[in-house]
Parts: sequence; C-alpha cells; structure tokens
Amino acid sequence: MKTKIFVAVSLLLLFICSCSDNSRERNPYLLETEFSFDINLNLPLYNSLNTPGNSVYIGNEAVGLRGIFVINTGGGFYAWEASCPNHSPNDCSTMEIKGGTNCICPCEDYEYNLFNGQMLNRPDTEERTYDLLFYQTQVRGSTIRVYNN
Repeated sequence: MKTKIFVAVSLLLLFICSCSDNSRERNPYLLETEFSFDINLNLPLYNSLNTPGNSVYIGNEAVGLRGIFVINTGGGFYAWEASCPNHSPNDCSTMEIKGGTNCICPCEDYEYNLFNGQMLNRPDTEERTYDLLFYQTQVRGSTIRVYNN
C-alpha cells in the first residue's frame, strides 16, 4: 500500500514539475514586426561583420521598427532591435552603437550589451525594465538572414 501511495505521489510531483509556462512577458513598448533581411558579408557595407566583436547598424525602413544591430560574437551572429526597449518609439529612441559591442539610448542613456542584449545600467527602481528585442539569424555561406516571422 505504501508503495502505491509513493508511486502516485511521485507521478503527481513529476507531472506538476514538468508543466511549463512557455509564455513570455511581452514588451509593451515595442510591437513585434514581421520582416526578413539578407546581409551579404562580401559587400563593403557589411565587411566589418567578418571580424568577431564587430557590429553594424542597419537602418533600412523595412527592417525592424527602427533598424537593427547585428554583431559577430565569434560563435555566430546576433541581431537586436535598434529602438530602445524601455519606452515607446519617439524622436530619440533609435539607439547608437557605442564601442562596437554596446549600444546606448540617447533618451535616458540606457546602455545595452550586444553580445547578450542585457541592460548594463539598470535603474534601481521598482519599475519593470526590458532587455533588447532579439531577432533570429541564419547563416548560409556569406549571407546572414535576419528575420522575425
């Protein structure tokens, strides 16, 4: 009898622990837009991405909300939204690359790391802050496809 109770409790605990909540908290400031953009690493405009640690800003209107940042991490490529994730897009919300591996929002001087998307100078407040909005990348030869669809 004890064995049956133990097995039943174990299965119940296993079932409860294996349930996951795949929902993520959406950023209320940035609408996620669908796009796909190819970057040809052979073009002079994107040639710096051939070196690990270098990043570029792509301000094409059809890419992201305010453009994207792409960085060569040495192990792959990451792409991030160029609009500051901690307020609605406005005149000063398009961020700028700082030092090649970070970006900064001119509105509040929020700084983000392009290797992991995390805010580096998170304010000490109760207000929720957001990290950079990530976009998918796919590499085929000398072409990087950045997309969100």
